Amino acid sequence: MAVVHVVGAGLAGLAAAVWLVERGREVALYEAANQAGGRCRSYFDRSLGRLIDNGNHLLLSGNRSALVYLDAIGARNTLLGPAEASFPFLDLATGQRWTVRPNRGRLPVWIACASRRVPDTSMRDYLGVWRLARAGSQQTVGDCLDRSSRLWSAFWDPLARAVLNTPPETASARLLWAALKESFAQGGAGCRPLIARESLAASLVDPALRLLERHGARIAFGQRLRALERAGGRASRLDFGSRSIDLGPDDQLILALPPAQTGELLPGTAVPSGSHAIVNGHFRLDRPVELVGGSALLGLVGGTAQWLFARRELVSLTVSAADGLADQPAEAIARCLWADTARALDLPLAPQPPGRIVKEKRATFAQTPESARLRPGARTACRNLFLAGDWTATGLPATIEGAIRSGHVAAALAN
Repeated sequence: MAVVHVVGAGLAGLAAAVWLVERGREVALYEAANQAGGRCRSYFDRSLGRLIDNGNHLLLSGNRSALVYLDAIGARNTLLGPAEASFPFLDLATGQRWTVRPNRGRLPVWIACASRRVPDTSMRDYLGVWRLARAGSQQTVGDCLDRSSRLWSAFWDPLARAVLNTPPETASARLLWAALKESFAQGGAGCRPLIARESLAASLVDPALRLLERHGARIAFGQRLRALERAGGRASRLDFGSRSIDLGPDDQLILALPPAQTGELLPGTAVPSGSHAIVNGHFRLDRPVELVGGSALLGLVGGTAQWLFARRELVSLTVSAADGLADQPAEAIARCLWADTARALDLPLAPQPPGRIVKEKRATFAQTPESARLRPGARTACRNLFLAGDWTATGLPATIEGAIRSGHVAAALAN
């Protein structure tokens, strides 16, 4: 029986493998690390005494590919979120709090209601979003929106950084609109925030591995692809160093690897260059945290972090487009992020609780207009070789939704 070989067990590779086994295909999955999940991984941290995620990842109710994937692996019920779309914020400098609450329908009547929008903004301020919808391929988020407005500092900047992990002054306007079109533009029904109840692994990774095992997929960890041989317009052999695998005449191959590694394996393939860091800080408190309105997240303005997540007594903060911060020592970063946490939760600055700083220095490619043009499609010059990954030309930013959708596209082509 022909085999589909999937190299890379991040979310793109897992999504491809799950899609294929559900349709009766034989799948072999290879991963260089000793665990699956890629950048969506979880591990037990001894200093905190808790299972933590490497970073905070937010899904939205409009992420249709992610929800299809969660349904397939039987894990949609492992997410939690508010019954209605709501995004609480805090200005750390002034102490002012507000909640952005889109209405459920697609017509954005919420922007006419002062209690649902950012304070000191008008309905007119929100209409600027349509400049994103009409943005040219070279335009940035900063080109399209008013950077001097209150709405910029209190909403657009933290949102754009979280979605694109790129300073909004240089980030692609088209990519931000692509994400908004499937979420906020659908009304509250499309932008309800969802996070993993226990961990990323428990929601997105472990159920997928169990499903693959039930379907007889062969899963091999500690297998880094060193070289890829091609012959006759096909991928013909995988070299993992310790072993080589010849591809049969009907075998298919999906590479779900980072862009730099893909470029090395496939010389001549254009891949996005440049990247930006994400820094996450995790603190374990001595009691469970309750955020306003029972929310699991809080947007932060005027500090170091842009978002704070609370899961019982574990508080996690995220700083996107954090290249400069990532170069600082972990202890200095922890002090900055704990200062944000203490102000946000009205806690004393000292003593600082146990914490862990996690740096992803190449978290995503730099999602600028220039880099966006270098994203390859799923097809390659080899008729049995397809690409997957959030950095490929999904039409979406490099997000969980983009990664999973890329896996589905590649799997459909390889089927």
